[in-house]
Amino acid sequence: MNTLQAGAQAPQFTLQNQDGESISLSTLLGSNQVLVYFYPKALTPGCTVQAEQLRDHKEQLAQFNTVAVGISPDPVKKLKNFETKKELNFDLLSDEDHAIADAFGVWGLKKFMGKEYDGIHRISFLIGQDGTVKHVFNKFKTKEHHQVVIDYLAAQ
Repeated sequence: MNTLQAGAQAPQFTLQNQDGESISLSTLLGSNQVLVYFYPKALTPGCTVQAEQLRDHKEQLAQFNTVAVGISPDPVKKLKNFETKKELNFDLLSDEDHAIADAFGVWGLKKFMGKEYDGIHRISFLIGQDGTVKHVFNKFKTKEHHQVVIDYLAAQ
């Protein structure tokens, strides 16, 4: 796994969101920076906590001209279910073939309960308006992810 680092150009992408709409990184950037967060699977405990915290702190992120977007290998229908059940207020993008996860370097070997498999590693990228990676968040607890991001933004 070769994860993108700060200073690298973020891969451009267009993926379907939970409503089946095509969402592009270039459109999201507009006048904002984008927190692209990769998560393994919708509606699982850790992914739910992480999404709910970003939902609840959307306004704080907006104070730093930052929007969040989640990417997982889940199909659009499951993302819609996740958004509805957890009342999420940001785009969830479907990367079923994990091409974008590969491009960001977050798809790779994982170990869980003695089993090895390929999957998404929980890593987030702050993408600046110019399309470059400003910061990589790879060491955090799911329930503290939002605070780690906000603390970083506040220190800039």
